[in-house]
Amino acid sequence: MTHENSPDAAHQRPDGVSDQTIEALGKLSEAMEVVEHARGYLYAFHRLTGKADLALGEAVEMFSAAGHGDLASELENTLIGRNVIDGRWTFQIVEDYDDNYYSSLKEAERGAREALVAGKRHLYEAEMKEDRRTRGAPHHEARPPQVWNTPQPGLDA
Repeated sequence: MTHENSPDAAHQRPDGVSDQTIEALGKLSEAMEVVEHARGYLYAFHRLTGKADLALGEAVEMFSAAGHGDLASELENTLIGRNVIDGRWTFQIVEDYDDNYYSSLKEAERGAREALVAGKRHLYEAEMKEDRRTRGAPHHEARPPQVWNTPQPGLDA
């Protein structure tokens, strides 16, 4: 097989691994991807809440400068720097999520791959690609062409 017609070694199923194992690892990978997506939203929530707090600070300064000191003081004392969840700013929520959920799932997913398929990633997707691509058609190669004459990590020569 030519280079473009076979998956690289990092994306080939080890001998003796069942379809059911590959499917289960694929589902675990899917769960990890969903958690990565959720984590992105959590970081967006963190950033947007922080940006809102800074804008609120600017509004307080503007109300004060416009002669609305009582309103400025009320906003400053009740909202600026306020916890978004009892006892927590958003950075604390992000840290707790990372430390107690995200990192545990990431470690479990990596451990399952190491135990079952020598740590190889995305085998389910790699096999799906092999099933779906049209061999010999442009833009349906198994992997990118080697641009340089030097071996690339994870690729067979």
